[in-house]
Amino acid sequence: MKSIPAFREPAPRLELMDELGIQRTLMFPTLASLIEERMRDDPELIHVVVHSLNQWLHETWSFNYKDRIFTTPVISLPIVEKAIEELDWCLERGVKCILLRPAPVPGFRGPRSFALPEFDPFWKRVQEEGVVVGMHSSDSGYSRYANDWDGTHSEMLPFKTNAFRMLNEWRPVTDAVGSMACHGLLTRFPELKIAVIENGSSWVEPLLENLAGVFKKAPEAFGEHPVDAVKRNVHVSPFWEENMADLAEMIGVDKVLFGSDYPHPEGLADPVTYVDALDKKRLSDKDQADIMGGNLARLMSV
Repeated sequence: MKSIPAFREPAPRLELMDELGIQRTLMFPTLASLIEERMRDDPELIHVVVHSLNQWLHETWSFNYKDRIFTTPVISLPIVEKAIEELDWCLERGVKCILLRPAPVPGFRGPRSFALPEFDPFWKRVQEEGVVVGMHSSDSGYSRYANDWDGTHSEMLPFKTNAFRMLNEWRPVTDAVGSMACHGLLTRFPELKIAVIENGSSWVEPLLENLAGVFKKAPEAFGEHPVDAVKRNVHVSPFWEENMADLAEMIGVDKVLFGSDYPHPEGLADPVTYVDALDKKRLSDKDQADIMGGNLARLMSV
């Protein structure tokens, strides 16, 4: 399970968590988001299996565990009406954050972006309810493109290293956020709260530069400057090795979220020591507290 902020081993140091403002955590299922890619040829089956997963998650953890751990059910979008039904089912049970795969949506007539207007009824409900939309690193189906270079027909395998695929590891989230801006989703729904999880932040600057370049060449294609839209709506959980101060200057300190998934590379054995990696000269005590928990609490309205 990926958590933001959250802990696997060792046990949480609750007194330090509280001192840093880490009083609540979002917990993400790591491999559940692989389901959609495996069933992409059967949209109806995706909805059935995803609902079963969410039922198990709610029965086992609930969507609010002691007001400290908030689990994130998966929402899949192939059939918009079913996606809204699933969202409403989750909302009735107190969900604060949902998990969407950063990938084209499978459908009966082929894949398409979740940012296209046909999905607006779903996004309208999301915005009305103020629920956070988490986009966790996933199997976004891009292995089919890497296979053309590898000369194989293998699927993405979790925890198995493929150096060539790592060259374009952040292509799915780049496309996902780029689609939100270019297809107008963020402009049509300016109050959406998007949190990009376990994708690092190295993709952010190149995407913003590319969006700025496209806007300069074709401003008529946008309802507003796409860089402004991304900075307004998108929150990012960087890896601890990355420069959080640089990211904060780029998108705003209020858009930077602490997360951990030890023993994966993006986590720390003692996750609360993440605060030690923050640039004390460039980030005030308040900035540090916001990154370590305050921003998330504001996003979730808790």
